Amino acid sequence: MFRPLDLVVRYWTVLKKPKGLLVVRMDGIGDMVLFRRTLDHYAEAFGIPQSEITVLGCASWGSITKDIFAGFRLRIIDEHAFERKPLYRFKEALWVRRQAFAVAVSDIYFRKALTADSLVWFSAAPVKVMSKPYISDATRGEFSYYMGEGVRIVDTGPYPTHEILRHYRFVSDIAGREIAPEPPRISWRDQEPPVFKGPPYVVLNFGSNEPGRRWPFEAYLTIAARLLDLGYRVAFTGGSAAEKSRQPEMRRLLNRPGVIDLIGRTTLSSLLDLMKQAKAVLSNDTGPAHLAIALGTPTVVVVGGGHFGSFVPYPPEASPPNARFVYYEMPCYHCFWRCDKRPTKEDVFPCIEAVSADEVWNELKGLLDQAGSVRAAE
Repeated sequence: MFRPLDLVVRYWTVLKKPKGLLVVRMDGIGDMVLFRRTLDHYAEAFGIPQSEITVLGCASWGSITKDIFAGFRLRIIDEHAFERKPLYRFKEALWVRRQAFAVAVSDIYFRKALTADSLVWFSAAPVKVMSKPYISDATRGEFSYYMGEGVRIVDTGPYPTHEILRHYRFVSDIAGREIAPEPPRISWRDQEPPVFKGPPYVVLNFGSNEPGRRWPFEAYLTIAARLLDLGYRVAFTGGSAAEKSRQPEMRRLLNRPGVIDLIGRTTLSSLLDLMKQAKAVLSNDTGPAHLAIALGTPTVVVVGGGHFGSFVPYPPEASPPNARFVYYEMPCYHCFWRCDKRPTKEDVFPCIEAVSADEVWNELKGLLDQAGSVRAAE
């Protein structure tokens, strides 16, 4: 249903001289974080001033781009509307076409051809560069269509190469020299967190958009109780209906001073403010975990095996010293989250559920001890 309008855009007459670089980032929050530091090498690698580089990003993280992408041009689109609404797709695609970019790139490995690849195609840029994507039998035709017109393809490695390594291999290929991988890092404002002043606190980010990746809430309560016993406050965060449904249980079982209930009460920006000032963050494998690590906050992430090694854990050469990844390896790892070992789609993945509270506690306590005692922090 999109193809006739797509063709109208692709062959729209634009008389401007091609200029500038378009970087297509149609992916999630965590993906954006893993990519962000690589972008700082793009100006040199492509020979295009930073002020002429446009990042085309997603609405899911659009609200935090002003700080994180300072110095770059930005265009934020609703990725879901782009996929489903023909007129919205036409409008945004036409904007891309009218910019007359000289170069258009996307190095997303796990991507949708109808979204990321089509945006590079819409640009009609004289130079188009993309990474070799993960291709299945179902997506082979779409990728072949969009990557068949003079697109330079960079092979960043087989699955399950970590995304950070992929990004650096991509920009290294463009630059013609090896650029060493670096741990994720983002710039963020220095603003008071959305909590009252008091003892140091630890953020417990117990949610996920995939129910299977939610480490059991009871385990989070166990960790919370141990933190409270040590004198730390605990800040629970989350925003979905499933996470809000756990508030009564939390209030009943942790009815004591030091519990900060921020479930459903933070924006993405205020969540970053909260995590930046935290003594530590404990999180499921989800976007905020990558944000916390990139902020420099000591972070423990509970990891499953769906695409183990592609996003988490980080490779040693790009993992900061205050990040920890806890997992329970099973023979069925790399199932791409198509797990057949859980009773229903609302149940936790067995590889996630098997991670013990003691293992997580040991890593979290070690990071807190490394950062100093509560008394010293105060």
